[in-house]
Amino acid sequence: MMDILEVKKYLPHRYPFLLIDRVVELIEGESIVAYKNVSVNEEVFQGHFPHFPVFPGVMLVEAMAQACGVLGFKTMDKTPDDGSVYLFAGIDNVRFKRQVIPGDRVFFEAKIVSVKRGIWKFECSAKVDDELVTSATIMCADRSVG
Repeated sequence: MMDILEVKKYLPHRYPFLLIDRVVELIEGESIVAYKNVSVNEEVFQGHFPHFPVFPGVMLVEAMAQACGVLGFKTMDKTPDDGSVYLFAGIDNVRFKRQVIPGDRVFFEAKIVSVKRGIWKFECSAKVDDELVTSATIMCADRSVG
């Protein structure tokens, strides 16, 4: 299990773009389960949408990618402080099945499918109360920065 302080060691993102609150399961080289508590106080709801707050689908995809980033960094035994960044390389088969609204706890699951030439491929899903919200195949690339 990783609390928010440890999550921040493996993700370079910060408020308002850090979208993982806690990791509840992580098997290095295999899979991760993390979650985000969605609060009505989040800035995004000022514009999406003020009278019908819906958490944006693109942010759900980003949160799945952040879960992939934690899994990748932990598997490689690296952190962003080592001069590495995990970037989107592709997204396939994205599906949105249910809206996410304030008060929901969204669980993000990612499983490593393959790693080839620095490109990692993951099968991902997001669920609320065991109900599928979003699914996608996400590819990420580990790159040196600085």
